[in-house]
Amino acid sequence: MTTAPSLSQRSSGTADSHGGGAKAWTVTALLVVFMMVNFADKSVLGLAADEIRADLHLSATQFGLANSAFFLLFSLSAVVVGLVADRVSPRLLLLAMAVLWSVAQAPAAFGGGLAVLVASRVVLGAAEGPSFPVAQQATLAWFPNHRRNLPGALITLGVTLGVIVSAPGLSWVIQHHGWRAALWVLAAAGLAWAVAWKLFGADGGHRTEEKQALPGAAAAAPVPYRRILATRTWTGATLAYFTSYWSVALMLVWLPSYLRNALGHPAHTAAVLVVVPWAVGAVALLAQAGITGRLMRRGVGSRRARGWVGGWLLALGAVCLLAQTFVDGSAGRTVLVALGFGLGGSYATVAATTVAELAPAGRSGGSLGAMNAVVTAAGLAAPAVVGALVDARGNDGYHLAVTLSGVLLAIGAAASFLLIDPARDAALLTR
Repeated sequence: MTTAPSLSQRSSGTADSHGGGAKAWTVTALLVVFMMVNFADKSVLGLAADEIRADLHLSATQFGLANSAFFLLFSLSAVVVGLVADRVSPRLLLLAMAVLWSVAQAPAAFGGGLAVLVASRVVLGAAEGPSFPVAQQATLAWFPNHRRNLPGALITLGVTLGVIVSAPGLSWVIQHHGWRAALWVLAAAGLAWAVAWKLFGADGGHRTEEKQALPGAAAAAPVPYRRILATRTWTGATLAYFTSYWSVALMLVWLPSYLRNALGHPAHTAAVLVVVPWAVGAVALLAQAGITGRLMRRGVGSRRARGWVGGWLLALGAVCLLAQTFVDGSAGRTVLVALGFGLGGSYATVAATTVAELAPAGRSGGSLGAMNAVVTAAGLAAPAVVGALVDARGNDGYHLAVTLSGVLLAIGAAASFLLIDPARDAALLTR
């Protein structure tokens, strides 16, 4: 059960209501690193795709299915733990997740074939499924709504930094010591983070204070989750985020192979180029946070400050990915794909802060977890779909996959523009 915040927590919460105290930013920094480790775990198989396929004698379809296995229990655990996070300390949940990540890496790191790899990734996916919504909830609990854009963006930035920082190093380990050695490196990183979080992590008091401020009747009769999930805002944010996550899944699993096999870049060049879309995404995330925050401080509603700004990110990403269909030459396609995936994959902060604003107090964890469960189904489908396309069409399959991502991003942009309005739907939920 959630306990009342201590005096120090209440003091921190008061400071954070005006922009965040030292403790709030320490926790935020730790959770940025948490997401960096998380996405380094996700990206390692993509970085080692050719080596794993050669070592285990896998077709593209088999390799895609092995990556899809990561998301087999991912969504279910996101929902379950998201609901638990409204009642149990996020600090404890995050610590348990980090330890489980490291343990899950061990079987495949020791040895074995496809079955061991798949089983290891299923367990790892179950442990990592709730990571993003719980990390967002833990961070946003330190800040009021109008101050949440930057910390929310920084947590999402951890996703991009995880790939940017780890890709060159993991690629070097894979090429010189094998892909299993890279798993040991990631297991050690997860345990190191768990120790740091045990020492310095803490729960924020802002959300608790909001709950305590509720009228007694509202606290006794919380809004059912089904009403929150039926709103146009939750539906629009989830659909838009789904299309964005499809692009993220493709970047994680197939982008290194796409650069090497379809665009003809040598392995050492691809190891550098693979971080470019993530760097574009990092810039887009910070720009989105700055624009959204400035608009909200000027009194602009979340419909435009979040829904429309996020919609433009997806729309621009869609234009770039669809345009590469009409460009010849690897250089032009590389640039457009980097821009398209970088912009299109940058919607997570918009989705998380929108749903956190929409959800009544005590319902943010479950609402974010439910969204994450639906969204990450894209991670289950995308690797397998692309693998089947590559086996069926060869290198043309990669290009078709990029075009498909562009179409999906266009749909997501429309949903963000047309459906998201947190103020309207939050008012409806309180009636």
